[in-house]
Amino acid sequence: MTKLFHLERFSTGWNHPVDKKSLSFQGNRACSRRKGLSTFSQHALALGLALAIAAPSPACRAEPPPIKIGDIASYSALPVGARGYRQGWQLARDEINAKGGVLGRKLEIVSRDDAGKPDVAITQATELVEADHVDLLTGTILSNVGLAVADFAKQHRVYFLASQPLTDALIWDKGNRYTFRLRPSTYTQAAILAERAAKLPAKRWATIAPNYEFGQSAVASFMAELKRLRPDVEFVSARWPTLNKIDAGPVIQATAAAAPDAIFNATFGTDLVKLVREGNTRGLFAGRQVVSILTGEPEYLAPLKDEAPEGWLVTGYPEADIATSAHRAFADAYVARYQEPPNVGALMGYINTYVLAKAIADAGSTDPEALIKATERLTIDTPVGRIAFRAIDHQSTLGIFVGTLVNRDGHGAMTDWTYVDGKTYQPSDVTVTAKRQP
Repeated sequence: MTKLFHLERFSTGWNHPVDKKSLSFQGNRACSRRKGLSTFSQHALALGLALAIAAPSPACRAEPPPIKIGDIASYSALPVGARGYRQGWQLARDEINAKGGVLGRKLEIVSRDDAGKPDVAITQATELVEADHVDLLTGTILSNVGLAVADFAKQHRVYFLASQPLTDALIWDKGNRYTFRLRPSTYTQAAILAERAAKLPAKRWATIAPNYEFGQSAVASFMAELKRLRPDVEFVSARWPTLNKIDAGPVIQATAAAAPDAIFNATFGTDLVKLVREGNTRGLFAGRQVVSILTGEPEYLAPLKDEAPEGWLVTGYPEADIATSAHRAFADAYVARYQEPPNVGALMGYINTYVLAKAIADAGSTDPEALIKATERLTIDTPVGRIAFRAIDHQSTLGIFVGTLVNRDGHGAMTDWTYVDGKTYQPSDVTVTAKRQP
């Protein structure tokens, strides 16, 4: 039996371990059945062909094994955004497979929940690689989880396309050659917001951000860039609530006591809802400009409903107002399948899957080294425009939507928005070289 398995692998010509299920000779059975052979004759013919290492005709060849992609995301910890992300990659996967897959093989995505915890993510990554035998890894949403999986990828020499974690460390001081990142970095988003914030009359600033990697990076990047553009500003208060456990009352009280002219906010999810609700009640935002990263994203605006604040300068995703043909084709297909509009997670999941397919096609295989070389020179058209990946730091040039919040028909929306190409706000090669590990 071992010899037969070896011969079948050899005869297929696949540079990929073959699952034992692929040895069922279904293609040969189907071909033999059309010729009226008995079940016994079919098995005898299949065995004879294998022993003779005779390749079946194209019409009778068994379907090659799928390309297996291991996906890790915070499905239980961030259910709204993660659901959109899953639906986005499902839509892209099915579109790709309907067109024949990649390199003549279908894409199979094996998905795991990291529960928003780095240690769980490492366990899932280990099982995906060692038990499920995936060809590569992708996904993650929270920054600390993304960093954990990136380190796993480095240690195990597994290709990893991080779809949504925003931390700068992922591509800078903790970056590695096996890890790429699709979504614009914290630095890029903070720099775009800081450029606009510098034009405001505000001089005294307060910050509110979750006390973990993303929040810390967002505040640090915003402060550094704003002070570079406006040396006269000062930061008079910094509040660091625990992620998903904000006690909004004390945070708002301490922030108000510092009497800032403006506030930079990096909370999201349930923390954002509590902050906005309590801040509206206590008048924290009255007469103050608020600059808020991520707040214009549908998954974070939807829970606010008619409590969504107006006038905040935000990054986000005004999906209903993007009228380009490429985006409308994506959005219409998504709505037709899921009966709901796409959010940022959906857009990222969709683009992420097409990037992987393009990288595999360009590489001609799923070999990690070939994938690295292919992704470092990859360009691809997406629903929001053409993007590329930078070889120096493995960051994509995907851009940012920035605009102002309004309350429209009882829910928050972005207005006066623009799309900023990510390549115009990337750190210089000198900056990256100084920060990035060899």
